[in-house]
Amino acid sequence: MKGNVVLVRGGGDIASGVVQKLHRSGFRVLILETKQPTSIRREVCFSEAVYNKKMVLEDTVCILAENADEIYNAWEKDQIPIAVDPEGHYIKELKPDVVVDSIIAKKNTGMRMERATITVAVGPGFCAGKDVDAVIESNRGHNLGRIIFEGEADPNTKTPGNIDGFTWERVIYSPCKGTFRTTHNIGDIIKCGETVATVDGKEVKAKIDGILRGILRDNTHVTENFKVGDVDPRVDQLENCFSISDKARAIGGGVLEAVMILKRIKGI
Repeated sequence: MKGNVVLVRGGGDIASGVVQKLHRSGFRVLILETKQPTSIRREVCFSEAVYNKKMVLEDTVCILAENADEIYNAWEKDQIPIAVDPEGHYIKELKPDVVVDSIIAKKNTGMRMERATITVAVGPGFCAGKDVDAVIESNRGHNLGRIIFEGEADPNTKTPGNIDGFTWERVIYSPCKGTFRTTHNIGDIIKCGETVATVDGKEVKAKIDGILRGILRDNTHVTENFKVGDVDPRVDQLENCFSISDKARAIGGGVLEAVMILKRIKGI
């Protein structure tokens, strides 16, 4: 069993694409998350199981596990366990051959090659050959999903992906520090200038017409300029709100390929 266990740090939308790819390929995956995940695209994030005990994404079931027995029980049922373990204590307890960092923090939050025989990280902030064995490119474009065995991924562009000509306009940020409140749901059709939420009474408005593809959980504490929503201008593609994105699938494929190559190289 040990050789088939992969621990994945993070349960957001990109990480969920990675997790699904590994799970479908026969690995026993455990997701490590924080106590209060702040994922935006919640309908496609396994991290929602931290709040709801269970999350089903494209027929794949993720279950909140509170101890090692519950982790093994989930695996026996062909489910994906998720544990609240931001420090990675289960890495020491389960001693997996593979650890993947897909937090997408744009920086290294504690990933080291010593954490497992095979280590893979997604996006900028990691150096392949130093911090991890392999880095997966997360920047949209020709190299999306490419495996890097020496060096780093492209630096953070700090610009949201372009959809139908919109970049910054798509993303909704908190105007101040405080408590985020909303009655909107993912999939709602909204108009430019519409109030989609408030933070300590200050209105948070959409900048374009479109579908609310992502929205932070109601009653979440946020800081100023915290990302709280995501608008997709393609109003005819509602189904995209509820399925793994092309970006997540490409990155997931890169992670899976990197793991298989490194298993062969290291004789695992």
